[in-house]
Amino acid sequence: MQCDVVIVGAGPAGIFTALELVRKGNTRSIVLVEKGQPVQKRRCPKHEVGYCVNCKPCCHITTGFSGAGAFSDGKLSLSYEVGGELPELIGADFAQEMIDYTDSIYLEFGADTKIEGIGHPEEVKKIRKRAIQAGLKLVDCPIRHLGTEKAQEIYYAIQQDLEKNGVQLLFGTDCEDFLVENGRCAGVVVHASGKPEKDRMEIRAKQTVIAAGRRGAGWLEDLCRKHGVERTPGNVDIGVRVEVRNEIMEEVNEVLYESKLIGYPAPFKNKVRTFCQNPGGFVSQENYDDDLAVVNGHSYKEKKSNNTNLSILCTHHFRIPFDRPIDYAQKVGELTNMLGAGHILVQRYGDILDGKRTWQEELSRSNLRPTLPDAVAGDITSAMPYRTMTNIINFIQAMDQVVPGFASAETLLYSPELKFYSNRIQMDSTFHTSLPDLACLGDSSGWTRGLMMASVMGVLMGRRLAAEL
Repeated sequence: MQCDVVIVGAGPAGIFTALELVRKGNTRSIVLVEKGQPVQKRRCPKHEVGYCVNCKPCCHITTGFSGAGAFSDGKLSLSYEVGGELPELIGADFAQEMIDYTDSIYLEFGADTKIEGIGHPEEVKKIRKRAIQAGLKLVDCPIRHLGTEKAQEIYYAIQQDLEKNGVQLLFGTDCEDFLVENGRCAGVVVHASGKPEKDRMEIRAKQTVIAAGRRGAGWLEDLCRKHGVERTPGNVDIGVRVEVRNEIMEEVNEVLYESKLIGYPAPFKNKVRTFCQNPGGFVSQENYDDDLAVVNGHSYKEKKSNNTNLSILCTHHFRIPFDRPIDYAQKVGELTNMLGAGHILVQRYGDILDGKRTWQEELSRSNLRPTLPDAVAGDITSAMPYRTMTNIINFIQAMDQVVPGFASAETLLYSPELKFYSNRIQMDSTFHTSLPDLACLGDSSGWTRGLMMASVMGVLMGRRLAAEL
């Protein structure tokens, strides 16, 4: 197959690359390759059978058009201070300008006009004061909450728009390698998802864009190593998904919607932060291609639970000679999965402090009922590295000063929560990599974290291609 632009990955970065090309009046041929299914065919069987069936060839929650965004809670962070290190490449002011522009596109496709986390300055001051007293930093960020069900509608509308404007969408198609000829990237080699021997073909293109998402970071790291694309080992985040009753988080939920708190707890002083807070939300499971089960969380616009969940992540930065942080995090996840017989592990905070595992019958007697019913009660400390676990425990104790009751005995910790940002591709401000005609975008590039910044990176890539082709 021949085309002008081939985009691998139909997550926000890939989608907005194609969308901006179209909006700039580009008439070039665009092929968008996605290993999963279109939005309307993405169905998680867990809603019917009550447990994860580990779908093959890939998880419907993490793959398909819009990536994990279609089944996440759909939060758009509207500040350049949140969402990765892209402002280091393009500048903070320009990053904020592009966030505002990209947000307007989401609004065109039906995003809620309400912005969470604004309009309560005095209440925010009180929360920030408690954070300072606890040794934490509060980053208050305006949030546009799409909601899981609404996000699917929005991305389906974008999918239809791309199809209407001639973008060729290849679903159920897995990318296995780059085509490198005469020192440049000449396209990609693809095959049917989960079937390397079936429908194998080359897609040749003038420009190749890789936007494989967070779950594709390891795959991209391997290909960069194979083809000599310059990169640096970055950070990997290992942590837990914490769940508490809504009553505990009531003030923060109403004032900020999402509390982004950062700390460097003793004795190790690693960066620890909260991430992806879901008021009235649900804890969820995602499965990666190598059968790695990881925990996540989401929230709907209408359907609500009695609980709030959020992630607490400890950042690990490895130095020479070790350069495989993604593999390290995966091993932590695999060990946790082993203890849970392939399921997510859950443990009460009080049991961790008491040095005991949690038993299933103990969960049923609690004020707090898990929203992930097939999580297995056990001992997450048996798999979590000591340094990570110590950081998380000390951070939770600091959080308790900001949100009284957060460190209660019945607070639930789910594991593993892993974020693979560690393969950072070296590039300039226009996203040129060391391999000519290859660009790498979004979370798999190591430069963004989350829907908005990945979308912004896609918009900028689309503008660059529209000008160059």
